[in-house]
Amino acid sequence: MSRPLTVALLHHPVLDRGSEVITTAVTNLDVHDIARSAHTFGAAGFAVVHPVAAQRELVRRIRDHWVEGSGGRRIPDRRPAMQGLSILPALDDALAQAGAGAELWVTSAAAGGSLPVAEARDRLRAEGAPVVLVFGTGWGLAPEVLARAAERLEPIRSPRADGYNHLSVRAAAAIYLDRLLGV
Repeated sequence: MSRPLTVALLHHPVLDRGSEVITTAVTNLDVHDIARSAHTFGAAGFAVVHPVAAQRELVRRIRDHWVEGSGGRRIPDRRPAMQGLSILPALDDALAQAGAGAELWVTSAAAGGSLPVAEARDRLRAEGAPVVLVFGTGWGLAPEVLARAAERLEPIRSPRADGYNHLSVRAAAAIYLDRLLGV
């Protein structure tokens, strides 16, 4: 991969089921599983983005348990994935950390994504600016985040006749990372 790809899990601004902008709570499983997927597929890093200091502290405690604490001693295979975890208050911090000129790419389960994953994969293999790939929590990214994006990846499509598509964010992240960075 020529362009570094950082994964960001955004907790604000995101939507609730009524399309109101909210801030969601951190979940241990999302932190754990997305960190492991990002590390497995060779992402440059994984950032949990949350504006609330107490929620960032919770993520620090989770990370420290697996990097310096008993979790890391008991299951050392989890340490490398958690070492790549950044905890940031805002999306702009994730973009700055990724590097100069970082592009914001977003995902959404809703229709409307214009960048096919195969083309995104090719772009990541070419020379260019770093990319921050953002996953939303709750019911998806707020319109203001979508509007800032340089690219919006096409959604993961269900083969079901009824089109059912309601994956957890950690499952969607694993699928996208495999499609973008996998062999």
